[in-house]
Amino acid sequence: MKAAICRQFRAPLEIETVAIGKPDAGEVKISIDAVAICHSDVSFIHGYWGGALPAIYGHEAAGTVIEIGSPSSEFGKGDRVIVTLMRSCGGCSVCSGGAEALCAIPPASGEGATARTEDGEAVWSAMHTGAFAEQVIVHERQIVRLPDDMPSDIGALIGCGVITGYGAVRHVAKICKGETVAIVGCGGVGVNAIQAARIAGASIITAIDTSPSKQAISRQLGATDFVRLAEDADYEKARAVTDDTGYDAVLVAVGSASVISSALRLLKPGGRLVVMGLPPSGDMSEIEMTNLASYGQTIIGTKMGMAQIRQDIPEIISLYREGKWVLDELISGRFDFNQINDAIAAAQQAENVRIIVTMR
Repeated sequence: MKAAICRQFRAPLEIETVAIGKPDAGEVKISIDAVAICHSDVSFIHGYWGGALPAIYGHEAAGTVIEIGSPSSEFGKGDRVIVTLMRSCGGCSVCSGGAEALCAIPPASGEGATARTEDGEAVWSAMHTGAFAEQVIVHERQIVRLPDDMPSDIGALIGCGVITGYGAVRHVAKICKGETVAIVGCGGVGVNAIQAARIAGASIITAIDTSPSKQAISRQLGATDFVRLAEDADYEKARAVTDDTGYDAVLVAVGSASVISSALRLLKPGGRLVVMGLPPSGDMSEIEMTNLASYGQTIIGTKMGMAQIRQDIPEIISLYREGKWVLDELISGRFDFNQINDAIAAAQQAENVRIIVTMR
């Protein structure tokens, strides 16, 4: 099969022939139909978090099961599925508490998930997925069925950015009807947090982004206000939307420690700030802890929105079918697999929300 391999950080990916073997017990082999370019993939390619090389990135995908590792699997050949990076046992105390993204004993990815080149060189399947490839082997708890009448490119979107934004609002910020919400960063995660806040019944949803091109999509998805963040003082413009009382919840989808700390000024007393974006390793910030304590505010981290994929993905699909959740309009462009480097470049353009790569 073909895979797009990263051999050097900040260099173009190289499409090569690799093999991935057979799935072990609990695993499935999937033929990938479509994969979205997530900002986390770009961060890995840039070397922000290190990691072994050579590697195959990509973790937001959809495809068809072509082989199963266990006769007792709940999946079978021909099943269309959404692929996520979330591996969980489903039975530990962490999973039982609703935090599958932080599973204490995630199932092993298995040796069969390691790709090898024609020369026998091992290639790391990053994020236990490696979906910038024609096929992947993942644990069956990483996948959820995709209805036959939903296109694969639409399904691929749900695997990361959508469930992260949805989960961050529902499971972490726990937005209630009438609350005021600010979303900082209106990319693939932020726009879905906007949608989730709208469905939760937030009275004010202020979208904040450096690109004015994000205003139209943000308002379409439910933002009541839009503030372009061109300079530090613009945070005060965003706060002014609430008559300077501040927001009940601020969700930051930007992977920057300075943005996260600056966003604290948007909170009202007792407000909560949810960190959705993942900064580069070593990116530090300073916080006035006296203010945090005096105003009774909270900073909450979240991994993948603490999504529970077997619950959340079917719910999102139902909302989509009912016309309450927007997916089609999130796709800013489509590329063939042999154009993956062009797709990655497009994903870094501020005006784009999600870029899709199709395998066939």
